Parts: sequence; C-alpha cells; structure tokens
Amino acid sequence: MDLNGDGFNDILSGSYSRDSKPMAGLFQVLWGKADGTFQKAEVLKGTDGEPLLIPLGADKDAWIDCICTRPTAVDWDGDGKLDLITGNFTGTFYLFMGEGKGRFLPKGELVAGEGGPLKIKGNHSDPFLIDWDHDGDLDLLSGSSEGGVQWAENSAGPGKPPTLKPFQTLIERATPAAPGRTLDEADLKGPVAATRIWVDDINSDGKLDILAGDMITLISPAKGLSEEEMKTKSAQWQKEWEAVIAEMNSTANDEKKQAEVQKRVQKLYTERASFIREEMTGFVWLYLQK
Repeated sequence: MDLNGDGFNDILSGSYSRDSKPMAGLFQVLWGKADGTFQKAEVLKGTDGEPLLIPLGADKDAWIDCICTRPTAVDWDGDGKLDLITGNFTGTFYLFMGEGKGRFLPKGELVAGEGGPLKIKGNHSDPFLIDWDHDGDLDLLSGSSEGGVQWAENSAGPGKPPTLKPFQTLIERATPAAPGRTLDEADLKGPVAATRIWVDDINSDGKLDILAGDMITLISPAKGLSEEEMKTKSAQWQKEWEAVIAEMNSTANDEKKQAEVQKRVQKLYTERASFIREEMTGFVWLYLQK
C-alpha cells in the first residue's frame, strides 16, 4: 500500500500506548524506501502535527473504545485521496479523512449505520473494504471476537461515500468445544474466535475468496491422565471456580475478604494445569467462493 503517493509500498499498523491517559490507540507507519526496505516505524500524525487518536466519546471512562485494532487506507469518499478506516475493541469503526500524501485530518468520526454507529456482532472490529458484490462500490467485511466473517453491504453506488447496511453473517463461526472436553486439530471445522480476514482472488478464478485467521485453545489431558479423569477433575474444578467467583462478587465492598478470595482464585487457576493441558494457537482458514 502506497500511503503517501511516493511510489513505494508502506506498512500501516494499529497499536496502543499505556503511557497516555487514558490508554489510547495509535497508528504506526513504516514508510517504504526505493530499495524495498522500510524506514523505522513512527507514529502517524494528523495535519495538526499530533498523533492520530480515536476520540474519546461522552463516556470518559470508555477508553477501550479508543484502542484501534486494524487500520486500513482506502478512498472512502471517491475524491482520489486515501482515507483511514480503523476498527476498535468495542466493534465500531472510525474514519479519518485524507488530505493526500499520507496526511489525515486529526478528528476521527464514527462510521454510521442505519439508526446509529455501524457495529459488528461481537467486539474487535477488523475492517476490510472491497467490492464484494461486484456492484461498483466498496463494501465492508470484518472479522470478530466471536469468530466467523461479517459483511455490511454498501448501497450508495460507485464514487459516493458508502451507505452501509447492518452487518450480516457471511461465514458462520465454528462451534467451540464444551468445557472440559478435549479439542485437537482434527476437531476443528472453522474459525472459532478472534478472526482477522483478508479478501483476494486466491485461486485466480475471477472470484473473491476469504482468508480468515483465528485464535483457539487446544485442550488435552495433563500428562499421566486419561480423558475421562480430566473430565471428572474439570467438572469438580468448575464447581469450585463458580463458587469462588460468586463469593468474589458478593464481597466486592469488603477489601479484606476480597484479598482472601483473590488468593483462592489464584490457587484454583494454578491447580487447573494439574489436570488439563491448554495450548493457545491459531489457524488460517481458506474459503473459496463458489
């Protein structure tokens, strides 16, 4: 992606800073060089010289809204200049209008849907803009914390700022494993959670396909245990866990009791590794369009 129009590919990424109050999302850019390498990553700034930040809304404690997930550059309004669309932890989208040559207006605005801000089902919006239905305008596809792939159809027409319909499911999420049950690669039928997507004609047949990366925890018995023993211990552990969480909620205003319960929570969490082995990993799924 040539963000600043100098003929070289650039890399754009979302990140967040714990140094800001509240914690806020930042956009990092690696400007491309003539030899195919990149300059050192730097914070992308607006035309006011300040870092681009998703604005904090009316709820000043809702800082999680400000953490960007995936930024993407696209000509949103058809004026020939790249604009910036980003997702966030909440599942909505923000637009920063472009001024050309890699410059963007400092104030971001929520992308509107029908009756309010456009939002995916779930959290962690993952914008990918492409003409999915081949009608000449840009549609919005997204992954989600809940897995699967969603699609918001654009009804505006070519060369106009998008008018996006509510998200509909394009690819269903796979069913997650039941608590206490083993889960290995052979059990997986599709992306379960935390999907990130890419759309392209993978097999060169003239149709758009989807790559979906996900996050999953593979589950197996701890060393020396059978699957049945793992299930028995897991069921007992789950009862104890639910009881201690209920106690934590009921003693929220008692600092002394909260400290005691916290120790039991930590102890229980550590004990879990004695009967169950969990391996957090992820896979990439390819969906070829028919």
